[in-house]
Amino acid sequence: MIASERFERAAVLGVAVAEETRRLLRRHVGEAEEAADGTVLVDVPYPDAAVVAMLLDVAAECFGERGGSVEETRQAALETLLQLAGFDEESQLNGGSGEKLGERQQGGLSQG
Repeated sequence: MIASERFERAAVLGVAVAEETRRLLRRHVGEAEEAADGTVLVDVPYPDAAVVAMLLDVAAECFGERGGSVEETRQAALETLLQLAGFDEESQLNGGSGEKLGERQQGGLSQG
């Protein structure tokens, strides 16, 4: 396989990972809480939490994300994934809640 084919396949995989993460978060975003500092906490129950954690670990490794803890590393990966998945004012993640999550400061993930 030539380098351009590998790059193309990696790009397709990256988009798929970003979209799956967004799909799982969107599924639980209706139950989201906003902290006083503007952080949005989305409680993702098991078994979806295990999938999201794995996706974030893979993304963190791929993007070279580092943090002081596993949770900080996953948070950095989440922010990058949401940017790749088009988490902006027109994002489908914003639908249904009446408020655009893209206007909040940042997202958070809590496994429960």
